[in-house]
Amino acid sequence: MMDSNKYFIRDDQSQINVKWKIRRVIATLKAIYFRARLVLSNPKILSKKYNVAICAIFKNEAAYLKEWIEFNHIVGVEHFYLYNNNSEDDYQSVLRPFIDAGLVTLIQWPHNQKQMECYMDCIDQYAFETKWLGFIDIDEFIVPKSTDSVYEFLKPFEKKAGAVNIYWKIFGTSGRMDRNLSGLVCEDFTVCWPKYMDLGKCFYNTAYGFDKNSKHSGQLHHKFWANYKGIDIPPVNIFNRVCVGSRNVARTPDFPIQINHYFTKSYREYAMKRGKGDVYFKINPHDEDYFYEHEMKCTSTDYSAYKYLIKLKLKLGSENSDEI
Repeated sequence: MMDSNKYFIRDDQSQINVKWKIRRVIATLKAIYFRARLVLSNPKILSKKYNVAICAIFKNEAAYLKEWIEFNHIVGVEHFYLYNNNSEDDYQSVLRPFIDAGLVTLIQWPHNQKQMECYMDCIDQYAFETKWLGFIDIDEFIVPKSTDSVYEFLKPFEKKAGAVNIYWKIFGTSGRMDRNLSGLVCEDFTVCWPKYMDLGKCFYNTAYGFDKNSKHSGQLHHKFWANYKGIDIPPVNIFNRVCVGSRNVARTPDFPIQINHYFTKSYREYAMKRGKGDVYFKINPHDEDYFYEHEMKCTSTDYSAYKYLIKLKLKLGSENSDEI
């Protein structure tokens, strides 16, 4: 039996037992059903202000915001809806030029541990402005590989899917205990997991509806269930395979797009991240054991983001230029 998780990190062969096979068969049957629902759907594609926008919530991440915005803007994100969750750093001076340029909408979100509610608020308030609305964090960089822009990749899905799940490539410390924060995250960290994580983040096709009261809405950034004529529909993955339960199907190691998840950055930055609080957990569970659980899988390298580095450095100016 072919292992459908061959290219994902969560492919423990010991889990392939009778119970696993039954769950897989059920998931496959559900996928066939939802594929039929998608084929029969006919959403109306409207012209909107933006083709692709991002919703993100942040807390004390001023040091990373500029690079993150510029990189994701270069790959085709046209607008950012940024929700500030009680930051105490100088985020406003970083964001002011982007707000003045119309690239960023800043929303104050003082509600602790209300990340999903933040996303639902963004859908309510702003989904009408954009064809696609993605949900990523400040340590996540979208890296198109088969195309040069996010929308170029997403456009063929506009009448095929209510949401598209883009998988994580997890990056570790690259052996760095510490680093100068003026360096670029996407340049400094290249050591990663050899396979993709079987989770990622979703881009919502706003031509479809969304039911915030649905039982499926609790983890909408990982598994966004859209709604079409009263029926909830699961996301598809980057290969247009319906994602139901833990069903993640890939037939090739060549993924056309990925999200670089810079999970730890340097060891010191990971410690700082643990100490500053979290927008999701009241008590951050990311302890030393959690760190090594991820770090010890970092046995490969990935330079996919490097094709955008020159554009990024030119955008950021002399502060990130190489010495001549």
